[in-house]
This record gives sequence, structure tokens and C-alpha cells, in this order.
Amino acid sequence: MKNKVYLSLFLITISGSSLFGQLKYTFSQFGDETWSFIKQPTKWDGGDWLKLGLMGAVSFLAIETIDQPVRDAVLRDQKYYKSVPMEFGRMWGEIYSPVVFFGGFAAYSLITNDIESRKIAFEVGQASLYAAGISFVFKLAIGRSRPYLEKGTHSFSPFESILNQDNKSIPSGHSTVAFIISTVLSRNIKSPIWKVLIYIPAVLTMISRVYQDQHWVSDTFAGAALGYFVATWVVDQHEKKSSSILGMSPMYPLSIRIAL
Repeated sequence: MKNKVYLSLFLITISGSSLFGQLKYTFSQFGDETWSFIKQPTKWDGGDWLKLGLMGAVSFLAIETIDQPVRDAVLRDQKYYKSVPMEFGRMWGEIYSPVVFFGGFAAYSLITNDIESRKIAFEVGQASLYAAGISFVFKLAIGRSRPYLEKGTHSFSPFESILNQDNKSIPSGHSTVAFIISTVLSRNIKSPIWKVLIYIPAVLTMISRVYQDQHWVSDTFAGAALGYFVATWVVDQHEKKSSSILGMSPMYPLSIRIAL
């Protein structure tokens, strides 16, 4: 099911980008930026490797210190399992959410010829595809058991099965999707208040995945970090190129607006 959704998103991104040709955001641009994304580790400096190390260290500490205690605590009271905040958080990070956001912004941009909506649609689709590839590799390579299997926090079965989702706990895919959407929207919103508030659904996604016993805390942290950093990189590429995309002076800053 997940593979079909991401394939659909890939096809929509390609077909949709061809309609954006006169304003960039094309398949050619997608290909160039994808190659640049793949080469990124070869360009990392000490600060980049430090960030990666810190992310790994925080995840490791969470596994060792809080994963099991937090799970024990939330399982004592499950009366909010189907509550509105928990379900809203789950849906914000569902696999279909990037398709919905991409489709909505892309359709609006085609109807109104709005460049800002095209940019958002392109970034949601692009970041989702990149993160999906990374997440798949790590899920398969680590093979961590989900908490509901009752195998504990240190149960790993690397490369056991591509289809078995029970051993694909880290990173949390829902948290990755949630932070991609919230980060892209936040970076494209003018209002400082909304830039912060738009992350509330993503945080609810992390909470819901732990509360509904689908992930450990460390899983959600790793997923959130992946989604945030991939989406940030994608948006950065387009804002650096804003002058060529919009035909403006290189010194003219791109300010993206969303009417809220």
C-alpha cells in the first residue's frame, strides 16, 4: 500500500511539474536537485557530521532511558486512544497526506496560476519522495521491532523482510511525513505565529504514534528529524534560486505568502 502511494506521488510530481515548465519546478529541475541531494554527504563539513552524530546520540539515549518507561506510562491509561487529538495527529502523518497536500496546492496553482502554491506542491512532493527512500533503507537495515510485539526496546532484525512492517519501527514514517508537511508549510508562511503553530499537528503525530503503541519515543524523534532536515534542504534549494525562478534581481528576497 505504501509503495503504491509513493509511486502515485512520484507520477503526480512528474506529470504536474511538466505543467509548471514556464515557471521552473520541472521534471528537469527535479532530476538536477535529486542528483544534488544524493551527493550531499560528500559535501558535508564538520558541523553537518556533528548534527548527524547528535541525532544518533539522542536516539540512542532515548532507547536506553525513556522508551520503555514512556510506553509503560501511556499503556496504563488508553482512554484517549481514539480521541480527536490522537486521530488528528495520526492522519496528519498518514502516507496519503503528502498526496493530498500536493494535489490541493497543485490544483489551486493550475487554476489561479499562483507560483507560490506551485512551489509548495513541488516541495511537498519532492521532500516526501526523498525522505521515503531514506526511511525505507533505514527501516530495512535496522529492523527494529514495534512496541506492540512485546519484544522490548532492543529487538532488531536487520534485512529480515521487505514486507513485514512489524520490524520497521525506526524511523517513524508518520513522524517523517508530518514534519515534512509542517516544515514546508512553516517555511512558506509569512506570519511568525503560524510558522510555530503549524508544527502542533506534527507534534501530535509523534504523541499519537507512541500513545497508540505503534512506535517508541526514539522512533518518532528519528522520523521527525529526518522529515525536518529533508524538507529544510528542499526549501533552501528553491529559495536560493528564487531570483532565477521569478526573474527577479539576485538581491531581491523571495517572500512566500499564504493567506491565513
